[in-house]
Amino acid sequence: MTVAQRQLGTLLCLVTIVLAVLDSNIVSAATVPIVRDLDPVHGVDRLPWLVSAFSLAATALLPLYGKLCDVYGAKRVLLGAVGVFLCGSALCGAAQSMGELIAFRAVQGIGGGGLMSVTMVVMAQLQDPEERGKGKGGAVGGIVAGLGMAIGPLVGALFTDHLGWRWIFYVNLPLGLLVLVGVALVIKLPRRLGRRGLDFLGATLAAAFATGLLLVTEWGGKDYAWTSPVILGLAVATPAALGLFLWRQATAAEPVLPLSLFRIPVVRIGFAIQGLVGMGMMGAIVYVMIYLQIARGVAPTTASLYLMPMAAGMTGVGLLATRLIARGHRPRTFLIAGSGVSVLALALLALSGPDTPLWAVGAELALLGAGFGQLIGQLITLVQDTAPGEQLGVATTGIRFFQTLGNALGAALFGTVLTRVFESGEPGRSLSAVRALTGAAREHALRSFTDAVDVVFLAAGGVMVLVLLLALRLRSAEAVGSEGSVGSAEAPVPAA
Repeated sequence: MTVAQRQLGTLLCLVTIVLAVLDSNIVSAATVPIVRDLDPVHGVDRLPWLVSAFSLAATALLPLYGKLCDVYGAKRVLLGAVGVFLCGSALCGAAQSMGELIAFRAVQGIGGGGLMSVTMVVMAQLQDPEERGKGKGGAVGGIVAGLGMAIGPLVGALFTDHLGWRWIFYVNLPLGLLVLVGVALVIKLPRRLGRRGLDFLGATLAAAFATGLLLVTEWGGKDYAWTSPVILGLAVATPAALGLFLWRQATAAEPVLPLSLFRIPVVRIGFAIQGLVGMGMMGAIVYVMIYLQIARGVAPTTASLYLMPMAAGMTGVGLLATRLIARGHRPRTFLIAGSGVSVLALALLALSGPDTPLWAVGAELALLGAGFGQLIGQLITLVQDTAPGEQLGVATTGIRFFQTLGNALGAALFGTVLTRVFESGEPGRSLSAVRALTGAAREHALRSFTDAVDVVFLAAGGVMVLVLLLALRLRSAEAVGSEGSVGSAEAPVPAA
């Protein structure tokens, strides 16, 4: 491929990542109009499924996507994922009931899981050999993904307010078709001449584990009590599925997530860091939005604007770190600095109260973005440059898999912390009742709520301290030999 083709291919991959990340959280800003149009009576009760159907489907198939890339080639898998995503988007836009929309969101999520992960594999293979290991490709993709997480609610709110909620799905069609045609015509990757089997049992067990974990975090303490038969049953079935999955990966001829990857220190620690970073980002983005809306009375759309400083910090510092790594600086340096800055920013957020100026909250979020911007992209690059070439797909999707699981665990952990701390200060009163209070009762409830959010930020800061400790142990992947090169397992036969 020419330099221009590689650059255009990388741009198409970045657009694809933006589509996937935006659709994973864009619906949260349109829930009220959707319920009003499709099911004003019972729609609110089904909202958790609407929000989680996409992430459940996307996460469950991540390990299989990685293996498909290693067996059939990343370009073919990406084309298939984009096609499924577009079909799901069109169906979502045309849905006539909440049941249809939830089912179509799952279809969209099946494709979306590939958009988010397979594009990272393609970007790694698009690089020239001399460019690999310099922080490009996967690093930029990770930064764009983080940016999409931060601005997703705002984009969803703008589309819903000015065009209608169906356009948050229809807008994917022209962009997705452009990506589909562009990838088919522009990107030329080496063919894989050999064919290996697929471990469908292992993929099923991985999907069962991920689905069980996500359902526990989505339902526990909200839709079902933690001691209910449903949650207890999932709490037993989920680790059982994990145990069976690990057994299958140790015995299968072609495992979907080879345990041999965990023998590589950089990959093993990188997976752990990515999971913890996912937890930390969940504690920051979600609970900053809740804090602004409940404690400060900021409207949802306006609250989304306060994530823009975080997005700006993440993008600017992330791109700067990528350029410095390309000039010879070690990725490990930025992982250590990024985790340290994130700890500082979360500590400052924990010190914020009802009287803290909103501009100061925005500055703290910008600092937090500067920390995360040094983390999310560099981990992808380190893992890709260290993993064996024939396992590039499973290593890349493994990074995304662990981040998603971290998000889920963060949602459960921090949600439980918030509820327990608030209820200790306001016995017998739920968070949803705060808005209806007046006078001294409201002031006391807001103080209890702010204290609870502060504890959440401190807990997220503690998670980032663990990231810092792991980053101190992480050694940069420097000279990657032919065995670890992303192109080592490819045959020099151009793909169609």
